[in-house]
Amino acid sequence: MSGLPKLKNPLLFLSIGIILLFTLVVFFATEASYIVIEQASLWVRAYFGYYYLYLGLGCVLLLLGVAFSPLGKRKLGKPDERPEHSLWAWTAMLYSAGMGAGILLRAVQEPVFMQQNPPFPSNLEPEILALEFTFYQWGFTAWAFYGLFAMVIGYALFVRKKKVLVSSAIDNTITNKLARNGIDIMTIITTVFGLIAAIGLGTAQINGGLNHLFDGDFGLGTTLLLATVISSIAFYSAWQGVNKGIKVISKFNILVTLIILLFVFFASDMGAILLSFAKATFHYVIDFVPMSLAIGRYDPGMGFLTDWTFYYWAFWLAWAPFTGIFIARISRGRTLRQLLLGVMIIPSLGTFFWFSVFGASAFELIESWGSYQNEFGNVFSSIFVFFEHYPFATVLNFVTIFLLISFLVTSVDSAVFVLSMFTDKGKQHPSKRHRLLWSVFVLLATMALLVLGNVKPDIDVLQAVQKLLIITSLPFALFMVVMTAIFLFEGIKNLKR
Repeated sequence: MSGLPKLKNPLLFLSIGIILLFTLVVFFATEASYIVIEQASLWVRAYFGYYYLYLGLGCVLLLLGVAFSPLGKRKLGKPDERPEHSLWAWTAMLYSAGMGAGILLRAVQEPVFMQQNPPFPSNLEPEILALEFTFYQWGFTAWAFYGLFAMVIGYALFVRKKKVLVSSAIDNTITNKLARNGIDIMTIITTVFGLIAAIGLGTAQINGGLNHLFDGDFGLGTTLLLATVISSIAFYSAWQGVNKGIKVISKFNILVTLIILLFVFFASDMGAILLSFAKATFHYVIDFVPMSLAIGRYDPGMGFLTDWTFYYWAFWLAWAPFTGIFIARISRGRTLRQLLLGVMIIPSLGTFFWFSVFGASAFELIESWGSYQNEFGNVFSSIFVFFEHYPFATVLNFVTIFLLISFLVTSVDSAVFVLSMFTDKGKQHPSKRHRLLWSVFVLLATMALLVLGNVKPDIDVLQAVQKLLIITSLPFALFMVVMTAIFLFEGIKNLKR
């Protein structure tokens, strides 16, 4: 028994117990659970959707303010300490954890959808508006949510010498142990459901790619096998740790992604892509505030916001604690200014160029066809359909499937590592027992929900899990304001010393 985590660890066993209980309730009362989740998610988006918008804009402005303030000079670590990871390795790890497979999932489908269904009337060409709005949903705001948690947790970890726990950021002000444990349990549960949704979506896209390539009908068995392979590799990576596992795979992911990106870029109209990238980025920057507030002619309407922006903001918020904590963990030796500007600007610009390459190239294809029959409408197969119009299509499709698996691995391994830090008393180097436990539990929870989705074909369980993230992100959206206020108060107070 000495090799198992101690039963006295309430954070570990309460979290697992709550998730197991939820899974059992959903299994035995599937339809009722789905209805409750659906109604609750609609309620959150209806009553707190605009709050999410204001919170997102507030995070961007706040992080810029902190970055250029005297507080931005504060180093996460000793004053003379050098960054633990190179800029290349650091960027690769934060991007793989924060976005990863999502950019493959939406590379073609989202810009084309926005072109065919403009979010609001505009004097811009539909293609530029489509890219601008896609940038908006994947840009500064998403990374500001991550950056806020990275800033607060990084400060608590490397300046105040606290444990790697969300509750560590507020323990001087909120001293009630029950309340602090509740915050950490909420973080763990949200992270686990976020992982299940990510693995489910990723395996669905891989299935879509395999079915497209082989004109097959790969079903549940293939999905379960993919989930097992991804979780097994992720466990090995998390077992090896940040430097030997997570960093190596993350750098590989970004290298392969760049190769695919450059191949499509050079095989397409490079001038049109660069012009679209420049114009859409320019308009995104100047329109950022009114788009963030959805005011005047920049208001897409409640229906569009509910289906897209509110959902995206809730999804980024749900991932913010785990991703932010992981970014904080790998940011030792950087100043808050380097951390915040790096997190918001570098991956955002990379994402903008990615969507410009795939979006502008897809627009060019549609124009050459003369009409659009929703060829890129399926989110799980759109990128594979797109590659069919390029040289070495089969190679590109197989590399994309491989990259999807690899990106999912880096999302899962970094999340397993963070979950292990949480439940192993907030240690920066959690025990391998915890890494094994979380790897196995995440796999079992994912498999249970995938099986349930086939047992109840009339209920889209993965979609329900995504909607659940919208519900579980609300406490974080409210807690972030308190956490930020405490951080600013303590940070400014320490500057005066």
